[in-house]
Amino acid sequence: MNYSVVKYCDIANGTGVRTVLFVSGCRNCCKGCFQPETWDFSYGAKFTKEVMGQILDSLAPPYIKGLTLLGGDPFEPENQAGILPFLRQVKQKYPTKDIWAYTGYLLDRDLIQGGARHTGDTDEMLSLIDVLVDGPFIEEEHSIMLKFKGSANQRVIDCKHFMETGEVLELL
Repeated sequence: MNYSVVKYCDIANGTGVRTVLFVSGCRNCCKGCFQPETWDFSYGAKFTKEVMGQILDSLAPPYIKGLTLLGGDPFEPENQAGILPFLRQVKQKYPTKDIWAYTGYLLDRDLIQGGARHTGDTDEMLSLIDVLVDGPFIEEEHSIMLKFKGSANQRVIDCKHFMETGEVLELL
C-alpha cells in the first residue's frame, strides 16, 4: 500500500488535534476531488513499518485526540489489507484515542457483507473505527459550511453504533 502524505497536528479532519494519514488509491474519482493525485494506487511512498512507527509516536502526546484515515480511499480492498494491521496497533497502544475514516463508499451498501467493497478485512476494520464519514464527494453539493464533510450527501456516522446495531446513526 502507498500513502501520499501524513499530516501531524491537523484540526480539519475530525474533532480535536489529530494525525491524518492520506492513503493512495481510489476508484471513485469524484468530480472536483481536492486530491485527484491520490486516485493512483502507486502515488506517493510505500507505507512501511518505519512510517507506521512515526505515526504511532505522533499519537503519544495527550493533546492528540486520534488518527484520521483519508485518501484516496482507505476502503479500497488493496488499502484495507494494508491498513487493518496498523489499526490494530493503534488501538492496542492507544485504546482511548479515536479513529476517524473517510470513504467515498456507503457504509450500509458497499461496506456490508456482500457489498462492493466488503472484504475479509472490512468488518474488523470497521470495528476499530469510531467515526466514519461516508459517501462520494458531489461537487454540486459542496459547501464550506459543512462540518467534517465536503458535500451535503456525505454522512458523519457513529461507526461503533452501526457495528453493534446495524443502524446508521449520524452524528452531525
